[in-house]
Amino acid sequence: MKDPDFFDAGDLVAVLTTQPLDRTLDYKAPEGGCWLGAFVEVPLGPRKVLGVVWGRGRGDWDIAKVRSVNRVLDVAPMRSEMRSFLEKAASYTLTSMPAMLRLATRAPGLSDPPSMRKVYRLGEGVPDRVTEARTRVIEALREYGGLGFTLKEVSELAGVTSSVVKGLVKQGVVLEEDTPRDQPYRRMDADFGPKELTEDQAAAAEKVSAGIKDEVYGTSLLRGVTGSGKTEVYLEAVAACIEAGRQALVLLPEIALTAEFLTRVEARFGAKPAEWHSGVTMTERRRIWKMVGQGGAQVVIGARSALFLPFQNLGLIVVDEEHDTSYKQDDGVLYNARDMAVLRASLCGARVVLASATPSLESWANADAGKYERIELTSRFGPAVLPDMRAIDMRVEDLPSAQWISPALQSAVRSRLEKGEQSLLFINRRGYAPVTICRACGHQVGCDHCDARMVEHRFLKRLLCHQCGESKPMPEACPSCGVEGKLAPVGPGVERLAEEAQAHFPEARLAVLSSDLFGSARALKEGITQIAEGGADIIIGTQLVAKGHNFPLLTLVGVIDADLGLQGSDMRAAERTFQLMRQVAGRAGRSERKGTALMQTFQPDHPVIRAILSGDEEGFWQAEADQRRHAGVPPYGRMAGIILSSPDVQQVFDIGNQLARNNGPLHEIGAQVFGPAPAPIARVRGRHRVRLLVKAEKSAPIQQALAQWVSQVKVRGDLRLSVDIDPQSFY
Repeated sequence: MKDPDFFDAGDLVAVLTTQPLDRTLDYKAPEGGCWLGAFVEVPLGPRKVLGVVWGRGRGDWDIAKVRSVNRVLDVAPMRSEMRSFLEKAASYTLTSMPAMLRLATRAPGLSDPPSMRKVYRLGEGVPDRVTEARTRVIEALREYGGLGFTLKEVSELAGVTSSVVKGLVKQGVVLEEDTPRDQPYRRMDADFGPKELTEDQAAAAEKVSAGIKDEVYGTSLLRGVTGSGKTEVYLEAVAACIEAGRQALVLLPEIALTAEFLTRVEARFGAKPAEWHSGVTMTERRRIWKMVGQGGAQVVIGARSALFLPFQNLGLIVVDEEHDTSYKQDDGVLYNARDMAVLRASLCGARVVLASATPSLESWANADAGKYERIELTSRFGPAVLPDMRAIDMRVEDLPSAQWISPALQSAVRSRLEKGEQSLLFINRRGYAPVTICRACGHQVGCDHCDARMVEHRFLKRLLCHQCGESKPMPEACPSCGVEGKLAPVGPGVERLAEEAQAHFPEARLAVLSSDLFGSARALKEGITQIAEGGADIIIGTQLVAKGHNFPLLTLVGVIDADLGLQGSDMRAAERTFQLMRQVAGRAGRSERKGTALMQTFQPDHPVIRAILSGDEEGFWQAEADQRRHAGVPPYGRMAGIILSSPDVQQVFDIGNQLARNNGPLHEIGAQVFGPAPAPIARVRGRHRVRLLVKAEKSAPIQQALAQWVSQVKVRGDLRLSVDIDPQSFY
C-alpha cells in the first residue's frame, strides 16, 4: 500500500514558497519522488526559489504546462506539527503563509550542497615515541570517544600546537577525515553536574518536568523572587528532556544574557548548547538549523525567532523573563513569542515553563484561571536575602536644578564605595538628554524623517533618532534661528547621569550599560563580565541592566526617576513600571551581602509605588486585573491595532476613514472601532502613520472579522497596512 505522504515522480505536489504569493503552486514531483514536508528548489519564472511540499497539487492547470521540482534539498523534511504550527500562527496573527515560511527558513545556504571539512579522531596506531604533548592529544580524543574535532579544536583541547597533531596523523595514531561541515553538537549529559537544590526548588523542578517523557502538553508559570534559583529549577526540566531523548529550547529576552547562561548550561551538562540569535555567524546559523532538524542539537538557547527552528522532537520550551516586552516582534510578522511558545508546545506534546519574578498580567490571569500550573519560589537561594526597598521623597530633597542624584542617594553610594561594594544608578533613558532646545528661539531639534525629537548622545558627539536611527553631528548653531551657542540639553539620559556621577564621585570607576554604547553583542557581553568581576564601582544603566544579570558585589540600586513609566495613557503603564522597578531592585544583594533599593519619586503615595515598596505583588496583580476586567481590555478582552502608513498623509486618513465607516464585519461580532487617529509618533522614516484600534469581547471571533474588514482595502504602491493582534505598544 502506497504511503500517502510520499509522492512518486510526476505526481502533482502543492509547494508553498517563500515568495509573496497568496497560494501554493503546483509542480511535478522530481525523479525519485519526494516526501510531504520536503524542502525543495522550484522554478518560478526565470528564478529558482525555496519551497516546501505542502500537500497534493490541485490540478487546475494544464498538466503539460506544469513544471517539475528542480531538486529536493538535503535537509530533514518539515514535520507535520511544524506545518500545523505555521498555519495556526498565520491564522492567529493574520500573516501570509509565505511570510511565516520565511521566518522558518532564516538560515543561509539551505539550498547549497553540503560543504566538507577535515576532522580528527583517535586511530589505532601507536606513536614511535611518547611525549607529554602527544599523550595529551591521545587522552583528549579518547575522552570524547568517536567525536571528530577540527585541527584548531584538537589543539585547544590538548593545549598543543597543530604540528603535534599532524605528526600523530602521519603515524596513524590520529585519523584525518573529510566530513560535512555542519556537524552535530557535542552530546549533553543530564547527570554531568547537578546542583544541590533546596526543598522548594526540588518540588518545583519535579512539577515542571512532569509529562516531558510521556509527551504530555502543559504550561507552568514559574514565579519566584529575583535570586530564588528559577534557572536551576528549569535546568532540571532540561535535564529531564535530555534523559527522555527530546530537545529543549530556552528563550532569553536579551543577547547580553547568553554569555553567563551558556557557561551555566555547560557546567550543568558538560557541553555547550546551540546558540541562536542575531549575533551568531551565518555559518553557525545554517549548522544550527540543520542539526536541530536532524536531532543533532539537544538544547538551543535563543532569541524569540528560535521558536521557528525545525525541531525534530521538541519536549520543552522555557520562556525566561516571560514578561519582557522584547518577546513581541513589532515589525514584519507581528507575534508574541510567549504566546507562540504555548501554541507550538500544544501541537507537539511539549512542556512550557514561563519563568519570571514579575509575570505578565496575561500569564498571571491564565494561572489564576487554572489554565496554567502555578509554581512559587518565595525566598532567595542560599544566604542571599531580598533587598530592603525604600522611597526617597524628592519633594523634600534639596537638589540643585539640572542635577538628578539626590543627597540621600549620594550618601548611600558613598557608603558602598567605602565598603568596596558596587552601586547601580538606573534611568530608563538612553543617550545624554532626551530633548535639545534652543534657548534663543525655543526650537526643539527634531528628526527630518520622523515626528520625534532627536536625542543627544554625547559619547558619540551626535544626535540620534530612536525611531528611525537617523544620525547627524551635534550642530553648533540652531537649525531654526541660526544662533550659535544657545543649544541646551533638557532632561537626563544615562550619559548625562554618568557625567553627574563622575562629578560627585571622582575617585570611583564608572561603567555605563546602554545598548547604544556597544558596537557588538560580544562587546556587550565582555562589558557585563568585567562589571560582574568587580571592574566598576558605580554602574549607570538603562533597562538593559534589569534583565537577569548577576553582579555579586552589587548591594545598592538607586532608581533616578521611578515616576517616569507612570506617565502616558498606555493601559500597561502601571504593570510595566511595577515589573521594571521590581526587576531593577532585584539586582541588589544577590550574594551574601544585604542589598538596598532606593527609588527617587515625587509620588511616594502612588498605588504602584506603594505596591513596589510593600512587596504586596499579589494585591497589585489583583487590583490591576480588576481594572482591566472592568474595562474589558486584555487579558479579559480582545484588542487589535490597524496601522496604515504612506508618504501621503491624506491617503492614510482617507483609507482610515473608509475602514471606520464600513465596519460591518466588526459590528456583527459586537466589536468597537476607535479612530482613525495619528499614531503618537505620526511620522517615521518619512511615512505618515494612522492607527485604528479594535476592541471586542474575549470570546469574539476577531480574526475572521478583521480579515473580512481589511480586505476592502487594496494595498497598492507605497501604502502599507498591518494588523497587530494583541498589541503591546501603541506608538
